[in-house]
Amino acid sequence: MNTRQLRHFLAVMDLGSIAAAAEQVHLSQPALSRSLRALEDELRVPLFDRQERRLRPTPYALAYVQRARRIVFDEREGARSLALMRSGDLGSMAFGMGSSIAYTLLGPMVLQLLAAAPGLRLETLVQSSDVLLAALQREQLDFFVGDVRTAEADGKLSAEPLYRCTFGWFARAGHPLAGRAGLVMDELQRYPLIMSGYADESLLRRMAALYGLSLPLQEHFSASTNDVATVLTLLGSSDAIAPSTDVAMISALRAGTLQRLDVQPALDLELTLGIVRHAGRTQIPAVEQAFQVLRAHFAAVKAEVAAQRLPGLPRRPAPRRKRPAEG
Repeated sequence: MNTRQLRHFLAVMDLGSIAAAAEQVHLSQPALSRSLRALEDELRVPLFDRQERRLRPTPYALAYVQRARRIVFDEREGARSLALMRSGDLGSMAFGMGSSIAYTLLGPMVLQLLAAAPGLRLETLVQSSDVLLAALQREQLDFFVGDVRTAEADGKLSAEPLYRCTFGWFARAGHPLAGRAGLVMDELQRYPLIMSGYADESLLRRMAALYGLSLPLQEHFSASTNDVATVLTLLGSSDAIAPSTDVAMISALRAGTLQRLDVQPALDLELTLGIVRHAGRTQIPAVEQAFQVLRAHFAAVKAEVAAQRLPGLPRRPAPRRKRPAEG
């Protein structure tokens, strides 16, 4: 039995004659009759009584007709759903990103995807790259945006680098240290330091080496959070200072509520953000639409960072100030 036979059966039920039904389904009358007999053989019941060149539905046909309609409807809707998925208008997608990225990107990205395809079902996860990696490996996510190094050890994953982060030390506009050149760690430590965002051990060790700090590095910070909104609140409402990526701080820098401090040595850390996903996995077109949104976003961030000369761009390092000898 196939849905083609069911459509033939329904045509006869609706029109009441072989001739009219054959014209509707574009078959000859003998071909339509053979299709009906094949369906009767499959179901093992007679569907029509043949009387005076007309077909009269049997009780079996009357009992089966609504189920046949549902089967044909579901087959058509299934094909329609696949076509909509191919066009990007339907389907489900789960993705994740870190708090520093999500703060400015996640809301506009979801709005843009739903505006283009209202039938999409989206699920998002805001977490650190290690948690997102575990969720991707468990196939709970289609992709995530985070540290591309997380994909290096897993041959089943692939990564598309999008943005090489630059780092700096940030404080509120008008902070007592704002505008001073060549600040050193001793001067920063006079104020509350906030550890912001996710950092793996290699980044923490590099930061400790740059500023002569002992490990564990967290002991030198008053508070630690991976929620960028909390970091921005703390910096904007106090004299706290935080090391961070330009991506996390760019909205506050744009608004003029925060500014970068001139700290020496510069916070020279390596972190590249990108799309991490399963290699070779077939995705619905909406996933590629999401990738286009991400590529455009990070291209815009890169251009804005260059225009604002945010941390990490080439500049002449400030000379280190000599400390007076203690005596």
